Parts: sequence; structure tokens; C-alpha cells
Amino acid sequence: MCGIAGYVGRSLVDPEQRKQVLTDMMDMIVHRGPNSAGQFIDDRAAMGFRRLSIIDLEGGNQPIYNENEDKVITFNGEIYNFPALKKTLIAAGHRFSTKADTEVILHGYEEWGTDVVKKLRGMFSFVIYDRKTGELFGARDHFGIKPFYYSLLDNGDFLYGSEIKSFLPYPAFERKLNKKALKPFLFFQYSAMDTETFFEGVYKLPEGHCFTLKDGKMQIRKFWDMNFREGRESLDEIVDEIDDAVVESVNAHRIADVEVGSFLSSGVDSSFVAAVLRPDKTYSVGFDKTYNEAMYAEKLADHLHINHSSRVVSADEAFEAFPKIQWYLDEPDANPSCVPLYFLSELASRELRVVMSGEGADELFAGYQDYGPYTKVEAVIVLANILKHLPKPFRKGLLRLLKKSKRNFRGKLEIVRSLDEPRNFFVGQAKIMEESEAEALLTAPYRKSKSVREILDPIFDRSRGLSNTKQMQYNDIHHFMTKDILLKADKMSMAHSLELRVPLLDRKLAEVAEKVPTPYLIKGKTSKFAFRQAASRHLPKEWFNRKKMGFPTPIKAWLETETYYKQVRELFAMDFAGEFFDQAAILKLLDDTYAKKVNGRRKVWTIFTFLTWYKAYFIDWQPRRSA
Repeated sequence: MCGIAGYVGRSLVDPEQRKQVLTDMMDMIVHRGPNSAGQFIDDRAAMGFRRLSIIDLEGGNQPIYNENEDKVITFNGEIYNFPALKKTLIAAGHRFSTKADTEVILHGYEEWGTDVVKKLRGMFSFVIYDRKTGELFGARDHFGIKPFYYSLLDNGDFLYGSEIKSFLPYPAFERKLNKKALKPFLFFQYSAMDTETFFEGVYKLPEGHCFTLKDGKMQIRKFWDMNFREGRESLDEIVDEIDDAVVESVNAHRIADVEVGSFLSSGVDSSFVAAVLRPDKTYSVGFDKTYNEAMYAEKLADHLHINHSSRVVSADEAFEAFPKIQWYLDEPDANPSCVPLYFLSELASRELRVVMSGEGADELFAGYQDYGPYTKVEAVIVLANILKHLPKPFRKGLLRLLKKSKRNFRGKLEIVRSLDEPRNFFVGQAKIMEESEAEALLTAPYRKSKSVREILDPIFDRSRGLSNTKQMQYNDIHHFMTKDILLKADKMSMAHSLELRVPLLDRKLAEVAEKVPTPYLIKGKTSKFAFRQAASRHLPKEWFNRKKMGFPTPIKAWLETETYYKQVRELFAMDFAGEFFDQAAILKLLDDTYAKKVNGRRKVWTIFTFLTWYKAYFIDWQPRRSA
């Protein structure tokens, strides 16, 4: 697990300057790899690497070269099937100089070309530079577990890195806010544009994509995607397959030359992982008795005979750390769980370099409430399921009548959803405010952006024909999961030089998840039904059946406490906030929330998040002047 940063271009001609600039870029992400550093520099390319040593502790330093040193790689991530690939490549005549997984990618590229990405099992972002042709090849893993950012500058230079902040020291890089990013952020709570970021001219390489760069021209192509469909397996058969795949994936993710621990919450996902892994150490954090999952985690750890560590995070600690949290995230993320995840990672990093967690199960196996029935009335659920199977013309006609009717009745929402397409009602797992509310709060230059539908419709187009549940899963996999869940998991763990592995987001496990019949995803009010049945073989009933809680964070209590209300109000009242917002409107929203006149905590927190992030990157940060 490491961090990469570099550039391709000839605008920096002085060798010492090229080296210093690369060093400065690497220093910006030292937290990703505090153990060692490495560089490759020629007159066209500069490749930097920061290492967190996990596999081949002595010999795995990067950059790594092939046999005749005409190709060089820097890599961030872990390849879990590298021993098998290494055997294949040795049999094909390749010679290895290290025991690290990195070298498998490089020799695999020599053997299979760009198709090497189709053979990798793991989390990764990497670049390979061909010293003869000047071509750069890079890729980001199937789910987007590892981030990869890039920018093509006006002068023709190409920047890349694990984090956007590594671009800041580059002389030709200009920090400019992408004005189009703010309005969608206020709706979704995270950077929601397709490949664009909050920095103008900086882009995310999409998950499951690779690229080539030659002579200043970049070509991007998809190499993998989820292939949801309806399998024909019985419930018992699919539960067996899920169980086998989870156990196999957790075991594959064990590979390391250091100890591997696990995060542990009250939910079924991390509990399933911990029960299979049986690590020596697990970790959890909480805030108070109302917002504290640690007590449940401790009970399960006792049941599994695992050493468990937990801590309570105070509100003072949370507010003091919040600017640093937003700095490490690169882009603003108002998901309240960023806060406990930051402190949880810090806790685990005191003892370990590697932990596992349960991200991904909700998206792969349908764990969110929005996927299932909104009502508890069994008769309505049965009726809605029957209506789903009506001929299309009848469904459309009935849907039109229900939407036109002003009469409300119990279960109407459920029936409308069963007849409608998800693109007409589903926006994912975060909706902070209506688009009209966002526009009313924003100043004129920040109101122009893509609409929610323009952002999500291309994803729904790719999942057309699937069941409603599977369409919603596919949407979350390519939006909420990759743009929020996985990015905060990577950034918050790496902020503390901690490698976070997510065995429930595995290519082999995904092959099982793709074919789970829709009726086994949600049964009645039970989400992740088949997944929970598999977990029941490893966990007590109160764990595998427990309702999803997320990562509870007491932002309501904080914003109704005078001390923190005043801190937020001070930020809202700063002059720079008026560039983006109608300050009278956001101050009123905050004051009314504090006075309990409105429930505006998520809206306030989202605005607070953006202003905190903007202050960190555009006001407080100053470039270091190299000697």
C-alpha cells in the first residue's frame, strides 16, 4: 500500500528542478507511505513513490524495472492473486528480482499487454512507463477502491497521482475551483460529477478503466463492469456460493508480511469479515451512549475470543480534527461517517499497518433501505410485487393514473415505486436538499451545473432491463460507493498510514453477487437476505439479523450545542463564504436549526463541510518555496 505521484512533460528542463518538483509532490502524500520513497526521472517522465511496507518488506521498493530496464512501474494497492500469476509468468520466461506483487503487473504487461488488468485480483492504481516509446499505461481497479487522479495542463504536461494535493507544488498547476461541482455536492453530499473533481482541470480515472498516454494524447477504455442478471440458483445454492466466496476472499486478502486486523461495528458486514478472519485485534469507536456501536462490537469480539480496542471520540476532538479530515479527503465530503472513520483509523494505526473492513456488501447484496419496501403492511408488499409482473402497457397506464391522482392512501408510494422505473425516483443513498433549495442558497455563478438526472441517467442507461433492485444497486456501485464510500475509506485510513482492505469488494465475490435472484436480495423488510443467511453460519442471530445503522455521528446534538453552533456560525459569516452562498439564507438556516425550528442539520453540515474544505485548500494552504 503506497502513494504514487508524477508527471510527463518537458516544460521543466533543469534536471535539479525536475527532481525537486517531484520530491515536493511526493512530500504532499508522505502519509500514504512513510517507510520509504523512490523516484525515476528522465527527460520526459518523472515517477514518484511513497511506500507503506506490507509485502516483501526488504525488497519491494519502487520504482521497479523489467529485466532490460526499458519499462518501469509505480503501483498503489495489493494484488491478491499475484503468486499464481507469478508462476505463470516465470513459466513464460520472465525473471523476477523481488518478491513483491508489483513486479507481477509489470511482467504481466510485457506478456499480455493492456489486458494484464483483466487478470488482476485486488485493489490498484498504477502507471507503467515505456522508456523507449515514451508511452504511459495506467489503470484503476474494478471497483475504484484505490483512487487515481490526472490532469492535462495547457502546456501539454500530464500530472497523475493517488491524491490531488500532490499536484499543488507543480509550477504550471493552477488551483482553480470547479464552479460546476458545488451545486451537485449540496444535493449528494460528495463530489458527484462524472469524472470531474472540485479542482478545475483535474479528473478521476473511472473505476474499471485503464488508459494510455502518448505524445500528449490520452485514450481511456473500460476493462470491467458488473454484469447483473437473474440467476436460476435456489436459495440454498446461492447462500452456499456466497458463503464460500466470502470465506475464500477473506483468506485471499490475508496475504501480508505484517499482522492483519479488522474494523468491527455492530453491523453484519464487518462482523462477517471478522468472524471469518478471526484476527488477533479488532477496533471500533463511538461518541456517547446514543451514538456508540462499540458496546456491540465488544460483545461480538468476546464471543469470537478476539482482543478488541475501542475509544470514545469527544465533540471537541471531532471539531478540532475536521479541517484536517477535509484536507486529507482532497475534495469535500459531508458524509458524517468521515469523522468516526478518521478516528477509527488512527486507533488501529497505533498497533497495525493493515486492517479489513466490510465496505461493499450493501451495494453488491442490496443492503440499503431504499432498495426495499417502504411499508410494513404485508398486503401492500404482496400487491406491489404482483403489479411488477403486469404487462408493460398496463403498468404504465396504472402508473399514470396514480401519479395524476391527488388522493393519498396507505401504501401508495410503495405501489408507485413498483410500477415506475428507478431513474424516476431513485437518486442513491444521499439526498441532502432539493436542487431548487441548492440554487436558492447559491450565488449566480454557482447555480449552473448538471442536473441530478443528467448525472445519473447515463448510469441507469447501462442497467436498463434489470429488476428495479438491481438497477438501484448498479447505480450505487458506480456513484455513491465509488465517489463517497470508497474514497473516504481510502483517504481516512491512509491519513494514518493504514492499509484498509475490503474483501467483500472482490472480483470473484462479485461474480456470485451478480447472479443472486432478485427475490433473494430483499425478503419482506429484510435487506441483504441471502448474504445474511450466509453470515448466519458464522455469527449469532442478533448480529446477522441486526438492522443497518451506518456509522452513527451526533451532528444534530453538536449543532444544537452553543459552542459548536458558534464555531459553525463564525465560518458561515466569513467574507469568503459570500462568494458562494447567500449568507443571510445560510445563517438563518443555521440559526433555525440551532433553535430547533427546522431539522436542517444535514444541510448545515454539508455547507459547513464545503466551507471548511475550501478554507483548507484555497485560503490557509500556501505553497512551499523550494530553496
